Amino acid sequence: MPVPHFSQNQPAAQLTARRRWLQGVSVACAAAAFGSGLFAPTVASEARFTPIVRAIEAARPSVVNIHGRKTVRAENASFGSDGGVKQVNGMGTGIVFDPRGYILTNYHVVEGVSNIQVTLHNDRHVVARLIAHDPKTDLAVIKIDSEAPLKVVQFGTSCDLRTAEEVVAMGNAYGYEYTVTRGIISALHRTVQVSDEQKYQDLIQTDASINPGNSGGPLFNIDGDVIGINVAVRVGAQGIGFAIPIDEALDVAARLMSIERLEQQSHGIVGKTKCEPTQRTFVVSSVRRESPGERADLQPGDIITSIAGRKVERALDVELALLGRRKTEDLNVEVIRGGNSVTTNLVLAPATKNTGKVALADRVWENLGLRLAPMEDQEFKLLNSRYRGGLAVQAVRPDSPAAAQGIRRGDVLVGMHVWETVSLDNVSYVLDREDANRQEPVLFYILRGSDTLYGHLRLAERPR
Repeated sequence: MPVPHFSQNQPAAQLTARRRWLQGVSVACAAAAFGSGLFAPTVASEARFTPIVRAIEAARPSVVNIHGRKTVRAENASFGSDGGVKQVNGMGTGIVFDPRGYILTNYHVVEGVSNIQVTLHNDRHVVARLIAHDPKTDLAVIKIDSEAPLKVVQFGTSCDLRTAEEVVAMGNAYGYEYTVTRGIISALHRTVQVSDEQKYQDLIQTDASINPGNSGGPLFNIDGDVIGINVAVRVGAQGIGFAIPIDEALDVAARLMSIERLEQQSHGIVGKTKCEPTQRTFVVSSVRRESPGERADLQPGDIITSIAGRKVERALDVELALLGRRKTEDLNVEVIRGGNSVTTNLVLAPATKNTGKVALADRVWENLGLRLAPMEDQEFKLLNSRYRGGLAVQAVRPDSPAAAQGIRRGDVLVGMHVWETVSLDNVSYVLDREDANRQEPVLFYILRGSDTLYGHLRLAERPR
């Protein structure tokens, strides 16, 4: 539209005409701008609130941001030198899995942090305490105190993931709280070595941007269900991040939340989470002798569906349902046995000293034919091994898988499958893994004198 020209000494009538022309142009421009969307309507359109937007907004209260300072050794500093350590700021993310304030995160986020600062979605700042951790899987449980129950994140499953399906990561990226990034699953079952001490197995690879501070945060599917715990990025690469599958992470969380570990209470139930795309079930594999589970007449093959009114789908649900219960409390347990619903009652008992260790030792004896004992650090160092620790073989059962492989008394078991065996819990972890069951026989490593030997153990038949 041409603009009329007016000289400096123009008559009043011409000035009035110019003002009217400019007003008209302003109205026309405003109308055009509104029509083009430059001026958005005050009410957002329904199309903007996609299912994934709604899901992420709903999940936000279940995600927390973690900050803390830790002392680390400076690069190139020798032991005993001045200035050999420095203070660094750490940051990460966590997810609430129990309304009482229990939060799952990566162990490296809180390792060495004496004052774990947690920020909730409403900007409330609280101090958390470390409850339990597993350095091998790099997972930890922390707890905050809250007067009101916290909202719990919605868990999905990682058993049905597909390459190229869309995912969303949320976390405290570089300190920018509740950063949301979107991408796809690039690959599954990745093995990632991030340091001499830390090696991750069976990770989800994604191109959703994962940055420092995302560690411990959720990886969602497009339904808003958590399908992984963000754990690592590939340094120097773009669009290569990794997450721990949620089914594995929650199995580790179940062990970390064991009431025997936290409250010295015993239930005697040994079982596994069976994960399927449409449902998760907790199946009893065995019941310890003279335990509350045996007195409640629980049997191998039972599917526990609820305890004290709490729905049970995973091993973690069992521990959370029993956590904080009184020793004399009569707890209603509902199970499915042979397709029929059965109800029984469970009363917890104090865990006798070494109850868990004895039961675990018996299990290793039954499955492998080995009687194992942890070695003291100083004793193990005398072996001059590159391994961090091992289990001394005290006895070998005749006609057992171990005996068939020639393992002897005096050998030191240092690894099974792809994991080190520093403690009996490490051996139990291997025995509990579904992939270890599928990949029998299991690779093992032993130290014998100055030699490192390996072989394959075909595990004993287990109760179904």
